[in-house]
Amino acid sequence: MTSPSVGPERGLLRPHGAHDRASPASESASTSVPPAPGTMATDSWALAVDEQEAAAESLSNLHLKEEKIKPEANGAVVKTNANSEKADEEEKEDRAAQSLLNKLIRSNLVDNTNQVEVLQRDPNSPLYSVKSFEELRLKPQLLQGVYAMGFNRPSKIQENALPLMLAEPPQNLIAQSQSGTGKTAAFVLAMLSQVEPANRYPQCLCLSPTYELALQTGKVIEQMGKFYPELKLAYAVRGNKLERGQKISEHIVIGTPGTVLDWCSKLKFIDPKKIKVFVLDEADVMIATQGHQDQSIRIQRMLPRNCQMLLFSATFEDSVWKFAQKVVPDPNIIKLKREEETLDTIKQYYVLCNNRDEKFQALCNLYGAITIAQAMIFCHTRKTASWLAAELSKEGHQVALLSGEMMVEQRAAVIERFREGKEKVLVTTNVCARGIDVEQVSVVINFDLPVDKDGNPDNETYLHRIGRTGRFGKRGLAVNMVDSKHSMNILNRIQEHFNKKIERLDTDDLDEIEKIAN
Repeated sequence: MTSPSVGPERGLLRPHGAHDRASPASESASTSVPPAPGTMATDSWALAVDEQEAAAESLSNLHLKEEKIKPEANGAVVKTNANSEKADEEEKEDRAAQSLLNKLIRSNLVDNTNQVEVLQRDPNSPLYSVKSFEELRLKPQLLQGVYAMGFNRPSKIQENALPLMLAEPPQNLIAQSQSGTGKTAAFVLAMLSQVEPANRYPQCLCLSPTYELALQTGKVIEQMGKFYPELKLAYAVRGNKLERGQKISEHIVIGTPGTVLDWCSKLKFIDPKKIKVFVLDEADVMIATQGHQDQSIRIQRMLPRNCQMLLFSATFEDSVWKFAQKVVPDPNIIKLKREEETLDTIKQYYVLCNNRDEKFQALCNLYGAITIAQAMIFCHTRKTASWLAAELSKEGHQVALLSGEMMVEQRAAVIERFREGKEKVLVTTNVCARGIDVEQVSVVINFDLPVDKDGNPDNETYLHRIGRTGRFGKRGLAVNMVDSKHSMNILNRIQEHFNKKIERLDTDDLDEIEKIAN
């Protein structure tokens, strides 16, 4: 499948600084092609730490200007903490980065053990699920594309979603699906099935939260449409400049909400009344970005009534539900029943220390006494993570560092190396480590206990962090570092929440450490 509109001559090589407020990766992605994963892998570790420490240093300098003075309406002066505002910003920005990271590090489908629950709009119509792609009666060139992509049989989400998406008349759908479940391929198949190549105008519209995520979807369209050369694709992203008054002849348009809205309303490049399939991908990331929610709803309102609406999201908290219901009328709903994460197979300990250096000493004693296949160490700030990684490195450990200021492709390379066992220790801040599964992790160390932005225990994060070690039916080990009355209080509250005792461990006693390993 060709996509002439995305060549340099049509301006997809994006001008530096033209952002659709994307993930951190976009900060330096000045071309349409992200740097190949692995850019970090060849760098020497020491250099990487120096760069990251310098970055952490400059960040900590920024954080010194913490207190902003804000006059209130009544003239009273209130100090606000700029840090908490900044933390929120970082968190939001990272949802897009995290999603992109998951796409980069998952080269194959995740074997999803979660049960799929289907809520049909019309409970009386028979519920179809398919076990093979042949049952879907696809156009031969699409079936060929599916097999060329390496899909031999539908994934769990595809088994249920594809019959609904490809039904006649087409059905609307809200679906929950994580990265790696084959959902992009599913909605791409729905779009490609509806296109009539003879009609030279946009018939399918796909919204992505960021430029980079739009490119990832574009890659899937190009792979699946490989044997369908007459299909054309255009990217509605900032920097892709078209002549005013021009009409787009490509059949499928992928883009970010701001630019797509301009192309539909102000610039009139697209006639929204001719759109047959509307896909809103990564809804949870979308609504975390200011303005995107509003723009998406405005685009949806321009579409014809019989347009098929498909919305996907990894999570479904209330805000996402409300948004989904505004965008998708009369939907069928596919949800994943969450598997209960459990702490039953994990031994939990805590170590009492007085300061950061004692925490580091305890860590070294632990390492000296037991054989650890691979470990993940969580820190609260980038600065602590950089410091700890450098100190461990000096002690001769092979250490990888994941930090928020790295580009997404660099993070993917670091995770890949850790997966392959090239580094045995991964030091990371909380934000970077979401959704990373590494089978060999046997020990998780909370160098800092997880707290939310108000300083209360973050129980869900605690469960996700240490739950990594007890996966795949193996026994895991979690060690929590406690260095103050406050962190002891946090630990006690975590213990109460899960109703699981966390034993004290004396890391100066070698015999005691050896016992926990057996």
